[in-house]
Amino acid sequence: MPAKSCLFTGLVALLALAGCRRSPQPSLDVIAKNVEKLSLDPEDRAWRHASEHVAALLPQDVVDPRLLKPSTAFVRVRALADRNQVAFRLEWQDSSRDDLAAPGRFPDACAVQLPATASPEPPNPQMGEPGRPVQITFWRADWQSWTDGRKDDIRELYPNAAVDHYPFAAPSLPKASPAQKELLRLYAPAEAAGNRRSGPRASPVEDLVAEGPGTLAPAPKTVSHGKGIFTNGAWQVVIARPLEPALNPGSRTVVAFAVWQGSQLEAGARKMRTGWIPLRLEPRR
Repeated sequence: MPAKSCLFTGLVALLALAGCRRSPQPSLDVIAKNVEKLSLDPEDRAWRHASEHVAALLPQDVVDPRLLKPSTAFVRVRALADRNQVAFRLEWQDSSRDDLAAPGRFPDACAVQLPATASPEPPNPQMGEPGRPVQITFWRADWQSWTDGRKDDIRELYPNAAVDHYPFAAPSLPKASPAQKELLRLYAPAEAAGNRRSGPRASPVEDLVAEGPGTLAPAPKTVSHGKGIFTNGAWQVVIARPLEPALNPGSRTVVAFAVWQGSQLEAGARKMRTGWIPLRLEPRR
C-alpha cells in the first residue's frame, strides 16, 4: 500500500477513535458528570458529554388507582453536578403535547425521587415507607406553560369563550381590599385558599416528601428548579436539586423516575415508573 494511503487510513482511524472517546457510552448507572456551573437548558451542549442511562419504565400496578395499560416504554436520563446542585435531564417520546389541565384533561409530567437520607438499604422505591422518607421533585407541563408566559384564564382553555372581565379583577375594586378578597374567594377559591397547585406559578416544579403510597405531601419549601421543552415529539426536562450530605461528589446512592402522559389519562398514582437505579456522583478533581 502506498505511504500516502497508509497515512490517510491512519488519520481516519485516529479521528474515529477520538470521536468515540468524545461520545459517552450508555451507562448501567446514572452518573452525574462534574461541571463548573449547571444550566437548566435541556439543549445545553454540556448534556452531550454526560453518560446516558436508558431507564425502562413499568406501570404502577401495586396500589390503587393502578395503571393497567402501559404507555411510555423508557426514559433517557443524563445527570450533571456542580458544587451546589445535581441536575437530571429526562427525555421521553410523547405523541402529543398536553400542557393544559381542565375537566377530563391531564397534563404531561415527570418526577425525580431520591432517598431522604443515605443508607446502605434504601427505602421502598414505591414512594418510601414509614420512618424512611423519600424526596420527590415533580414537574408538570401546564406549570411550565405558565412560567413561560401563558395566562391562567378561561380563554386559554376555551379560545372561543367570551368574557367581559373577572369580578375580582374589576378596575373599580382596590387591590387587596375586603370586597376584592371576598370576590376572589367566590370566583377563584383555589387561589384564595392558597392552593399551591393553582396557577399562575413562578416555577414549573414542586418539592414533595412521602413515607409510602398515600402519604405524599408538599415539602416545607421548594428549593429545586426545572425547565421543560417539547420538540420533535419528545419532552426534554431538566430537574435540579441542591446537593445534600447524601449527594456529595464521589458518593453513591439511588434514584428513581416517573413519567405521566396526559393523553393516556395518567395522573396521580396512574403513572409509569422505575425502581431504584444506582446513582454515582463523579469525584471532583
